[in-house]
Amino acid sequence: MAGAAWALQQAIYAALTADAGLTTLLGGPRVYDDVPERAEFPYMTFAQTAERDWSTGGAEGSEHVVTLHVWSRGSGRKQALQIMETARGLLHDQVLTLSEHRLVNLRHEFSEVRRDADGETYHGIVRLRAVTEPD
Repeated sequence: MAGAAWALQQAIYAALTADAGLTTLLGGPRVYDDVPERAEFPYMTFAQTAERDWSTGGAEGSEHVVTLHVWSRGSGRKQALQIMETARGLLHDQVLTLSEHRLVNLRHEFSEVRRDADGETYHGIVRLRAVTEPD
Protein backbone atom coordinates (compact mmCIF):
# COMPACT_ATOMS: atom_id res chain seq x y z
CA MET A 1 0.00 0.00 0.00
CA ALA A 2 1.31 3.44 -0.93
CA GLY A 3 1.76 5.84 1.97
CA ALA A 4 -0.98 8.34 2.67
CA ALA A 5 1.41 11.33 2.56
CA TRP A 6 2.63 10.40 -0.92
CA ALA A 7 -0.91 9.72 -2.15
CA LEU A 8 -1.99 13.12 -0.81
CA GLN A 9 0.91 14.90 -2.49
CA GLN A 10 0.11 13.21 -5.81
CA ALA A 11 -3.55 14.26 -5.56
CA ILE A 12 -2.64 17.86 -4.70
CA TYR A 13 -0.16 17.96 -7.58
CA ALA A 14 -2.79 16.62 -10.00
CA ALA A 15 -5.35 19.22 -8.87
CA LEU A 16 -2.88 22.10 -9.19
CA THR A 17 -1.40 21.15 -12.57
CA ALA A 18 -4.78 20.30 -14.13
CA ASP A 19 -6.14 23.81 -13.59
CA ALA A 20 -5.79 26.11 -16.60
CA GLY A 21 -6.07 29.26 -14.46
CA LEU A 22 -3.19 28.29 -12.19
CA THR A 23 -1.11 27.02 -15.09
CA THR A 24 -1.60 30.39 -16.81
CA LEU A 25 -0.53 32.30 -13.68
CA LEU A 26 2.57 30.11 -13.38
CA GLY A 27 3.40 30.26 -17.09
CA GLY A 28 3.09 26.47 -17.34
CA PRO A 29 2.70 23.46 -15.03
CA ARG A 30 5.44 24.74 -12.73
CA VAL A 31 4.65 22.82 -9.55
CA TYR A 32 7.74 21.02 -8.31
CA ASP A 33 8.78 18.54 -5.65
CA ASP A 34 12.39 18.97 -6.78
CA VAL A 35 13.00 22.31 -8.50
CA PRO A 36 14.91 22.01 -11.77
CA GLU A 37 18.11 23.99 -12.11
CA ARG A 38 17.42 27.50 -13.46
CA ALA A 39 13.65 27.14 -13.09
CA GLU A 40 11.72 30.08 -14.49
CA PHE A 41 9.72 32.24 -12.11
CA PRO A 42 7.00 32.03 -10.94
CA TYR A 43 6.70 28.49 -9.64
CA MET A 44 5.34 26.47 -6.71
CA THR A 45 7.12 23.87 -4.62
CA PHE A 46 6.13 21.24 -2.12
CA ALA A 47 7.88 22.09 1.13
CA GLN A 48 7.58 20.73 4.66
CA THR A 49 5.11 17.95 5.31
CA ALA A 50 4.16 16.27 8.54
CA GLU A 51 1.99 13.24 9.23
CA ARG A 52 0.54 12.26 12.60
CA ASP A 53 -1.55 9.37 13.78
CA TRP A 54 -5.21 10.36 13.80
CA SER A 55 -6.68 6.94 14.56
CA THR A 56 -9.80 6.61 16.66
CA GLY A 57 -11.27 3.63 18.51
CA GLY A 58 -11.32 1.12 15.69
CA ALA A 59 -10.55 3.31 12.66
CA GLU A 60 -7.11 4.15 11.32
CA GLY A 61 -6.35 7.65 10.11
CA SER A 62 -3.64 10.22 9.56
CA GLU A 63 -3.49 13.98 9.95
CA HIS A 64 -1.26 15.78 7.47
CA VAL A 65 0.18 19.27 7.33
CA VAL A 66 1.30 20.16 3.81
CA THR A 67 3.17 23.36 3.01
CA LEU A 68 3.38 24.81 -0.48
CA HIS A 69 5.77 27.61 -1.38
CA VAL A 70 5.26 30.15 -4.16
CA TRP A 71 8.29 31.87 -5.69
CA SER A 72 7.72 35.03 -7.73
CA ARG A 73 9.77 37.84 -9.16
CA GLY A 74 6.79 39.85 -10.33
CA SER A 75 6.85 43.48 -9.27
CA GLY A 76 5.22 43.56 -5.85
CA ARG A 77 3.28 40.87 -4.07
CA LYS A 78 0.36 40.73 -6.51
CA GLN A 79 1.57 37.75 -8.58
CA ALA A 80 2.40 35.64 -5.52
CA LEU A 81 -0.93 36.51 -3.89
CA GLN A 82 -2.89 35.60 -7.04
CA ILE A 83 -1.14 32.23 -7.30
CA MET A 84 -1.72 31.52 -3.61
CA GLU A 85 -5.41 32.44 -3.78
CA THR A 86 -5.93 30.29 -6.87
CA ALA A 87 -4.23 27.31 -5.18
CA ARG A 88 -6.36 27.83 -2.09
CA GLY A 89 -9.52 27.77 -4.18
CA LEU A 90 -8.42 24.54 -5.86
CA LEU A 91 -7.66 22.75 -2.60
CA HIS A 92 -9.67 24.14 0.36
CA ASP A 93 -12.63 21.87 1.15
CA GLN A 94 -12.23 20.05 -2.15
CA VAL A 95 -12.67 16.34 -2.71
CA LEU A 96 -9.51 14.81 -4.13
CA THR A 97 -9.01 11.19 -5.13
CA LEU A 98 -6.10 9.48 -3.37
CA SER A 99 -4.57 6.16 -4.30
CA GLU A 100 -5.42 3.52 -1.67
CA HIS A 101 -6.66 6.18 0.78
CA ARG A 102 -9.69 8.37 1.31
CA LEU A 103 -9.47 12.10 1.92
CA VAL A 104 -11.71 12.96 4.87
CA ASN A 105 -11.06 16.70 4.60
CA LEU A 106 -8.60 19.23 3.26
CA ARG A 107 -8.51 22.72 4.76
CA HIS A 108 -6.47 25.85 4.21
CA GLU A 109 -4.83 26.91 7.49
CA PHE A 110 -2.95 30.05 6.52
CA SER A 111 -1.11 31.95 3.81
CA GLU A 112 1.71 34.44 4.05
CA VAL A 113 3.85 36.34 1.54
CA ARG A 114 7.13 38.13 2.16
CA ARG A 115 10.07 39.52 0.25
CA ASP A 116 13.17 37.33 0.36
CA ALA A 117 16.55 38.64 1.46
CA ASP A 118 17.68 38.95 -2.19
CA GLY A 119 15.30 41.92 -2.51
CA GLU A 120 13.72 40.71 -5.75
CA THR A 121 11.97 37.43 -4.95
CA TYR A 122 8.58 37.21 -3.25
CA HIS A 123 8.08 34.05 -1.22
CA GLY A 124 4.55 32.85 -0.49
CA ILE A 125 3.65 30.12 1.98
CA VAL A 126 0.38 28.18 1.91
CA ARG A 127 -0.27 25.68 4.69
CA LEU A 128 -2.95 23.00 4.39
CA ARG A 129 -4.27 20.44 6.86
CA ALA A 130 -5.75 17.13 5.72
CA VAL A 131 -7.11 13.99 7.31
CA THR A 132 -6.92 10.66 5.46
CA GLU A 133 -8.07 7.11 6.07
CA PRO A 134 -6.95 3.92 4.34
CA ASP A 135 -9.36 2.54 1.74
